[in-house]
Amino acid sequence: MSTAELASSYAALILADDGIEITADKLNTLISAAKLEVEPIWTQLFAKALEGKDVKELLLNVGSGSGAAAPAAGGAAAGGAAAEDAPAEEKAEEKEESDDDMGFGLFD
Repeated sequence: MSTAELASSYAALILADDGIEITADKLNTLISAAKLEVEPIWTQLFAKALEGKDVKELLLNVGSGSGAAAPAAGGAAAGGAAAEDAPAEEKAEEKEESDDDMGFGLFD
């Protein structure tokens, strides 16, 4: 990660921690106060990417996979039978990929 990206990330985290809206101007102000020089494109990109997003919520849900779970739950409500068949299909795929089914082992 470049210095520009790190500076923009840290500035965005500082703004989010204080509950201040993340804009390119505010990111530039923080980065300038740190006596760093960053091309304005970086702050614009970060501001645009984080526009309307709750940064604290993003950080809390980094590994939870909550973004992918919501559409799956919506699909299960619409087609309950299809959602019930999915675990059986996964088990079948796992069994097919097993080395035990190939008829040879490590010491054969």
